[in-house]
Amino acid sequence: MANDDIDATDERTSSGVWRWGLATAGALIVAVLLVALVFLVSASTRERDAALARERHSYGMMLLTRSLDASMARSEAALGRFVISGDKQVGALYYDEWQRAGRILDRIRKLSANNPEQAPLIDELSKLYEQRGKELAAPATRAYFRQGWPALSTFNKAGNAESVTRIAELLEKIAANERALLGRRSDSVTEMVTRSNTLTALLSGIGLMLVLSAIVLGWATLQALTERRLARHHAEAEAERAEALERAVAERTSELQHANERLLQEAAERANTEEKLRQAQKMEAVGQLTGGIAHDFNNMLAVVVGGLDLARRSLARGADEVGRHIDNAMEGANRAAALTRRLLTFARAEPLLPKGIDPGALIVGMSDLLDRTLGERIAVETRLTADPWLIWCDPHQLENAIINLAVNARDAMEGQGRLTIETGNVTLSDGEIGAARAGDHVRIAVTDNGCGMTPEVLEHVFEPFFTTKPVGKGTGLGLSQIFGFARQSEGEIEISSAPGEGTTVALYLPRFEAEDGVMIEERPVVTTAPAGLAHATILVVEDDARVSAATVSALEELGYTPIACGGGEEALAILSGRTDIHLVITDVVMPGMTGPELVARVTPLYPDIAILYVTGYVGDAGDSMMFAQHDVLRKPFTVAALEAAVAQALTAIDTSLDPFQAEPNRA
Repeated sequence: MANDDIDATDERTSSGVWRWGLATAGALIVAVLLVALVFLVSASTRERDAALARERHSYGMMLLTRSLDASMARSEAALGRFVISGDKQVGALYYDEWQRAGRILDRIRKLSANNPEQAPLIDELSKLYEQRGKELAAPATRAYFRQGWPALSTFNKAGNAESVTRIAELLEKIAANERALLGRRSDSVTEMVTRSNTLTALLSGIGLMLVLSAIVLGWATLQALTERRLARHHAEAEAERAEALERAVAERTSELQHANERLLQEAAERANTEEKLRQAQKMEAVGQLTGGIAHDFNNMLAVVVGGLDLARRSLARGADEVGRHIDNAMEGANRAAALTRRLLTFARAEPLLPKGIDPGALIVGMSDLLDRTLGERIAVETRLTADPWLIWCDPHQLENAIINLAVNARDAMEGQGRLTIETGNVTLSDGEIGAARAGDHVRIAVTDNGCGMTPEVLEHVFEPFFTTKPVGKGTGLGLSQIFGFARQSEGEIEISSAPGEGTTVALYLPRFEAEDGVMIEERPVVTTAPAGLAHATILVVEDDARVSAATVSALEELGYTPIACGGGEEALAILSGRTDIHLVITDVVMPGMTGPELVARVTPLYPDIAILYVTGYVGDAGDSMMFAQHDVLRKPFTVAALEAAVAQALTAIDTSLDPFQAEPNRA
């Protein structure tokens, strides 16, 4: 019996050992599997996070391409406003936006460095960005130097460049590639999430098996149930987190898609609106300009053509009215020339001849002219500051501006009232008065007690050919001419008016600091050449054969000896072979070598030869500083004006010239 008990005990012991070993082996296997699954879950989580990072990278690339497109569009829009308005702050906005686009392009290049599909497109886009920057630099430079129409023409040419279309194509292709890549990466994220859920489920199953193995090994039931409950809670939390992440990704994807669609729609609407606005403004300005010019020039040409035709008919029959008809034709031609000068002033293309002047002294010197112009029924009152600052501007243009304002005031007062002209020293802050820069300015204001203007009229007073006067009473260029003069002199104009309360127009011109506190003096005006130069030899440089022939004939009529040539190179050749030339009369704008370029070469070689510029339009040939040391005669001119200009220029020849010799004194 004892043996049976021992055998039974041994059998139970052996069976227990076998079961323990089997349970231990199963537990070890389950533990190994659990460790492997934990490693796989961890690896799957890292892959999922990496896939999400790549997905966010694609979103970033798409947003950067849209930002680059928007920044370049804003930069070109700012440049368009800069070309139209000439406002340098708007020009700075164009430059900042363009630089910001460059920085965005650098970020896109860095983010796509490891993408062989995008890298060639980014490189081509960078080259086109540099090319586009050069194309836009040309109109920006012209706008900076206030070259209105040339800048607008260059900007229009830049807007039609092929680079615009190619940049848009590249941006769209880069975005399309990123969208395709985003789709693949989204699929990868979904696959990673699914794999993670599967591994989590397997991990939960292994945990349950481990609990069962622990029960087999004799672990406490409560501990086993607790572990299983914890494992289940963990699995549910992982599942919920995966579902929340999937929902967040789907919502973010939908938001980005809607935002992208809105951006594209807004960009298209803005571009369409801006194009329509630019076209409408362009056509309105061109319509006003061409209509006004055609109307006024037709009137003036009618006087010229009619007068000359009547003079020809009177000559044919020997009548005495020839002089009167020629006078009428001359008056029409002079009015046409005055209109041309106003147009050039409005376009800021007429050269200014600035000097340091006292505005108070200039106004006092105009008192007689104002009295004769306005008539006895207009009472003129001047209020001049006791210690006026000097200003740097063209005195003739300033006189014309004051006369124009006074005539407008007279018409507003219907020929009877009080006109006040006052000056004052003011210090402006940046943006206080229009586009005037901060600093010291002189304020010249003309005030009347006339009928005043409505707000609707004030909005258009500076537009060319806009006038409220009856037909034939005004060209509508007066205030636009004054506006151009003020801006060309780096100043500003301000107008305030109300119906029944009169009008005040104020010019703000920058203060000029003269050296040693002495104002620049003008040379005394002469109308007769020095006795020794009454028959001086004059070289006429003019590319237009008809103008050259007329100038030569006029000089011969005045008793001079003219020599005609058609360009700068020919003039230099003539000067190198002759020593009897006292004066060079040169046009400014000529093909090949311009007038200022010719003078720059002549002056060092022949310092004793006087220079006289003859010009009707300066344009890009140079600014007014080129004419500071020489006399200027504006086209068209009369024989009397030519005589006075030649006499003034010859007077400047060095006093070492022997008045009894016909040749200049050359070293």
